[in-house]
Amino acid sequence: MAPDRNDRRPKRIPVRFVDNDMEDDNSTPTEPADMDKDPESDNEDIFAENEENGPTLGLSNLEELGGGPDTAELVATRSELRRVDAENAELKDRLARRQADFDNYRKRVERERAETYNRVVADVAGKLLPVLDNLKRALETEASVEATESDEFRHFLSGVDLIYRQLNGVLEALGVQAVPAVGEHFNPHIHEAVETEISDEYDPDVITQELVAGYRLGDKLIRPALVKVARRS
Repeated sequence: MAPDRNDRRPKRIPVRFVDNDMEDDNSTPTEPADMDKDPESDNEDIFAENEENGPTLGLSNLEELGGGPDTAELVATRSELRRVDAENAELKDRLARRQADFDNYRKRVERERAETYNRVVADVAGKLLPVLDNLKRALETEASVEATESDEFRHFLSGVDLIYRQLNGVLEALGVQAVPAVGEHFNPHIHEAVETEISDEYDPDVITQELVAGYRLGDKLIRPALVKVARRS
C-alpha cells in the first residue's frame, strides 16, 4: 500500500544516547521524550508539588526573590497603597487641625460679638439712665406738691409714671438690672458711699439709703449706686 502523501504528521524516531565511557553495544536505548504531553499538566504537577512541600510564597517573598511582570506589578501596587495610606493619614491630620482652628475661630467670633453687644447696650443704657433718674425724681416729688389735688396734674404724673415704667422695661429687656442697695452690705465694687450716718436700724457698713440707683449689665457695671452707709456711734 502506497503511503498517503497527506499524512504529514511527525514520526517518532527513537533516539539512543551512548555513554562515551561505555563500549557495550548491548546497552538499553533511552526512551524518547513524550512530545504529546500537555505543558499545562506539567504546571499542575509543579503546583501540586509546591502545595505538598509547603505554603505558597507571599508578596514579601516575591519582592525578595524577584519575578516577572506580574510580580513587579504587585510590588508597585503595594507601594502605591502605602503611599495612599500615608497621604490619607496626613489629610486626616490636616483636617483635624483645620477643624480645631475653625472651632477656635467660631468661639472667638461669638465672644467678640457678645462683648460688642454688651458694650453697645452699656453705652446706650448709660445715656438713658439720667432720663430715667429725672422721671423717678418727678414721681418722688408728687407728694410734696400742692397741685396733686388737681386732676390735670394727676393725669400728668400718670403719664410720667407710664413713661418711667416703659423705659425701665426696655432696659430690663436689654439685660440691664438695678444694683441692690438698701439693706445690703456696702460693696465698693458696685456701691459708692456718699455719706455715712449713725443708725439704730441697720448694722455698721450696711446701706441705709439709695441716693442714685446703680445699674449693671451682667458682670459689667454701668454705673455704681450712690448710697448712704450706717456707721458706729
